[in-house]
Amino acid sequence: MSNGPRPIGSFCWINVLTPDSDDARAFFGSLLGWTFNEIPGMGHLIQVDGHDVGGFWDLHHANMPADLVPGIGVMVRVESAAAMVERAISLGGRGEPAREIGPSGTMAELHDPLGANIDVWQAGSSPGSTADPTRHGVPSWIEGYTTDVSRVATFYREIFGWTSEVMPMPGMEYLIFSNQGEPAAGMMVITPEMGAVPPHWATYVTADDVEATAERAVALGGSVALPPEEIPGIGRFAGLVSPQGVRFFVIRYSSL
Repeated sequence: MSNGPRPIGSFCWINVLTPDSDDARAFFGSLLGWTFNEIPGMGHLIQVDGHDVGGFWDLHHANMPADLVPGIGVMVRVESAAAMVERAISLGGRGEPAREIGPSGTMAELHDPLGANIDVWQAGSSPGSTADPTRHGVPSWIEGYTTDVSRVATFYREIFGWTSEVMPMPGMEYLIFSNQGEPAAGMMVITPEMGAVPPHWATYVTADDVEATAERAVALGGSVALPPEEIPGIGRFAGLVSPQGVRFFVIRYSSL
């Protein structure tokens, strides 16, 4: 796991989209230790240990599109957001025009050929997250869910220069993407047990104690979508849902 600015081609930021922003900040602050700096008239920056790790945006804000649902968007750091838009389109995906976010940098919204959204970040004054990913509350892993792993794996290898290998797991195959020789993301097929979910990227947040964090989430009005369980050789994780409907995972790595 990288400390400091994330390398080009690595996961570097989250964007939490939620209704009832005040209550949602209270939930995540109590559960994950997040603190928030207001961006007047827009939203908040999420901080852990004084480091920015993402943005926190109110779905009820007048500038938000009406079709958005609660969730966490992810971003990958790139050299050129505009170039990634062109590359995504050439590879069969979609891309919205890159836009500057003040002096902080430039972002672009991309979708892979099966529809999963993954955004990109071209650093200006902000490289994205510099927080220690082993610390409680810091986003540390992204995981893609799709209907055709082999098809979209080609897209991600081509657009980000990732390599990939299959990790056999009980009852399934799990694809690991690497960036510059380091694990960057995971991907698996959407199973019938998951229901009618569209292709998407999910976020894992490091937790000091997975069981305690799951219990705390329930006490704060959230719920447990996936009870704590072990990933052999990796760590212990659980799937949680905020009271406002934001889904995410927490994980305690075996190496910590």
